[in-house]
Amino acid sequence: MKKRLTVLLSVTASLALLASACSTPNKPEGNAAGNKEAGSSDQVTEAGVFPITKEKTTLKVMVKGSSIVENFATNEFTKWLEDKTNIHIDWEVAPEKTFQEKLNVSLASGDYPDVLLNISVSPIQQSIYGKDGVFVALNPYIDKYGVEMKKMFQQVDYAKDLMTMPDGNIYSVPQVNECYHCALGQKMWIYKPWLDKLGLKMPTTTDEFYQVLKAFKEKDPNGNGKPDEIALVGATNGPSSTLDLFLTGSFLEKDFNLRFVKDGKVQVAYNQPEWKEALKYMNKLYAEGLIAPQSFTQDRNQLKQMGLNPEIPIAGVIASQNQTVFVDVDSPRFKDYVSIPPLKGPAGVRSTAYNPYAVSTGQFVITNKTKNPAAAYRLADLLLSEEATLRSTQGRPDQEWVRPAQGELGLNGKQAVWKPIVTFGKLQNIHWAQSGPSLRTNEWRLSVAADPKNPLEIILYNETKDNYFPYKIDVSKIVPPIFFTNEQAEELANLEKTITDYRTEFFAKGVTGALDIDKEWNNYLATLDKMNLKRYLDIYQQAYTQFKSKK
Repeated sequence: MKKRLTVLLSVTASLALLASACSTPNKPEGNAAGNKEAGSSDQVTEAGVFPITKEKTTLKVMVKGSSIVENFATNEFTKWLEDKTNIHIDWEVAPEKTFQEKLNVSLASGDYPDVLLNISVSPIQQSIYGKDGVFVALNPYIDKYGVEMKKMFQQVDYAKDLMTMPDGNIYSVPQVNECYHCALGQKMWIYKPWLDKLGLKMPTTTDEFYQVLKAFKEKDPNGNGKPDEIALVGATNGPSSTLDLFLTGSFLEKDFNLRFVKDGKVQVAYNQPEWKEALKYMNKLYAEGLIAPQSFTQDRNQLKQMGLNPEIPIAGVIASQNQTVFVDVDSPRFKDYVSIPPLKGPAGVRSTAYNPYAVSTGQFVITNKTKNPAAAYRLADLLLSEEATLRSTQGRPDQEWVRPAQGELGLNGKQAVWKPIVTFGKLQNIHWAQSGPSLRTNEWRLSVAADPKNPLEIILYNETKDNYFPYKIDVSKIVPPIFFTNEQAEELANLEKTITDYRTEFFAKGVTGALDIDKEWNNYLATLDKMNLKRYLDIYQQAYTQFKSKK
């Protein structure tokens, strides 16, 4: 049966997922927990009171496997959670690489557990299976038991809008992980010793940047008597390493996805006259040998290999979210790379893309198989507390993290709140390695004790605060995560791939001189029109208008 549902969708969602989500699930017999409301029959203690259940309760939970968690069943955080709540978890671990396939098969067959944890249940699936009663609507449970969830709504003012499906229901408990420097992640880094040696100031305009690159290329700053300096280099994949995202911000304002809102209308940056001028500027840099040719063919791994190879001359400027995309923290050159603030373009534009949204929905979904949805919800609500967040992401107090001494400062220069004492990322069985719901706001993340022995986070915070935050585009110009109908989502995915492939190809050819930008620009615009860019924008406009109407 064709379902006309409205959903929130990331444009990167796969068509395979869309297709699987559209199939009608097999509904289990008997239990109708999907339509149940919180009430006096709930088998739980009062909100905020622990343990959650007086009698030992079991929840069957499917979780995405983690390469750095040994065993969820014997995990120290699992034990703490079970002791605190009186809820035992019967685990089913989905393979890390094929968890989406496992999820799709489970939902289609009707053979699914009480809870889906860290499975990234898509908004399409939440809407479809929520309407069919397979997923439990959490609204009444949030109203009655949502101690930590309600705190989250106050701290993260956009969270509720992003979690709520168009039918008005919330079907999942999210993970919030705000990353200050990631939200302004389109950066460039310059090798300061070369600036100092050549007596140059930090460039502030596109013309000054051109002059600096030219000096790097021609004045032998590495002092080996050879014209082998790499002035500017980047890579093709990821917003943290591509040239177009940083330099085009000197010509027009746009968000991370090259979209923007002007006078209430959703538009794309890459068909604007200012985009053409940005291409011509970069073509000038490339034509004079100031941009390394491999910037348009290599990926981030290859960019890193350039930085680690002692046979390759040092690069003057790298396009990357942080220096570690090019050099390691323990490299003697690590601290010598400093960020370049956004450059002022010829028309006075000086901007940096900004992504203020950091809510991952679909992290904890309760199904109609559970006999005690109130208990399941209260467990999820607990995961959003500071205590559970620290334990699930860092480990045990005084063993993997500690409370800093009075006077010990956080990244934000205020009294630090927590301090890790064990390196994250190794195989362990202490915590869930950031799996599932947690609440990590900017305020909380920046309250971590600043560690001089691990300077990366300190540098990223300061460089972002000083050089990028002042130039972030206004939130009103950003296209937020918005809702689409299922049919729109599938159509949008097809349109976007075609348009993106062509836009990327034209950009590379234009900058490298493989085509004449002035001569081919009108044909480029006509081709975008033939690829139905207008329909693409119409879909976004409809969804954006609907999103704004809820405000």
